[in-house]
Amino acid sequence: METQKGVWFVTLLLAAVAGYCDTVTFVAADSIFSAHVTGNFIVFAYQIIKGSDSQAWIKLLTFPVFIIAVIIGGQIASRALNRHKILLLEGIVLLISGAAAIAFVHVPKLDWVGYSVVMLVVLAMGLQNAFGKLFAKETYGPTTMMTGNVTQAALDLGSIITSGFKDILTWESLKKQSTTIGGFLIGCLLGALMAKNFGLGVIILPGVAMIICYWITNKTAAVQPV
Repeated sequence: METQKGVWFVTLLLAAVAGYCDTVTFVAADSIFSAHVTGNFIVFAYQIIKGSDSQAWIKLLTFPVFIIAVIIGGQIASRALNRHKILLLEGIVLLISGAAAIAFVHVPKLDWVGYSVVMLVVLAMGLQNAFGKLFAKETYGPTTMMTGNVTQAALDLGSIITSGFKDILTWESLKKQSTTIGGFLIGCLLGALMAKNFGLGVIILPGVAMIICYWITNKTAAVQPV
């Protein structure tokens, strides 16, 4: 029971953090996705054909940064005894990102400092993706990309309807997908609101949340029997 509660908590928090970060960078940092980095290809192509942004190419940098982050996450996972250290590093990177944004980013038009902050957020999201991929049992599913979760939720809903709402196992699966999708949506809404009113510096908040997440999960793991 305690393990299930831990998985539920980690899933909800990570999904909310990803939705929050993705929305904050999109709203406050030149329409850049930090979690759904492949979405930046679309924005890049759109801005190129519109000729509206001479710095559109910067969005392509999110892809190699993301790859580097996943590699780093894989190395940490292979060497660290505590798998949640990836989440700790993610929290630290987000804290640094938010602090740097608060201290140095004060203009509507991003300069190299602002873009550097965004790349740090992308780095953090890459670490979260690595965690979800390497430790799939720690969450109900991917916490940064919702397409697969929505697909599974739709399949579950279809199965529930055809079974006359009697398929208990599918109900449980649907509840899990709802946790992930709902957490991401909540994060998106909060991120949009905070970014609009306070700018890129609000990225410091998920950094604090990730540190708390690490502390709680680490404490829970420590008291569980071997």
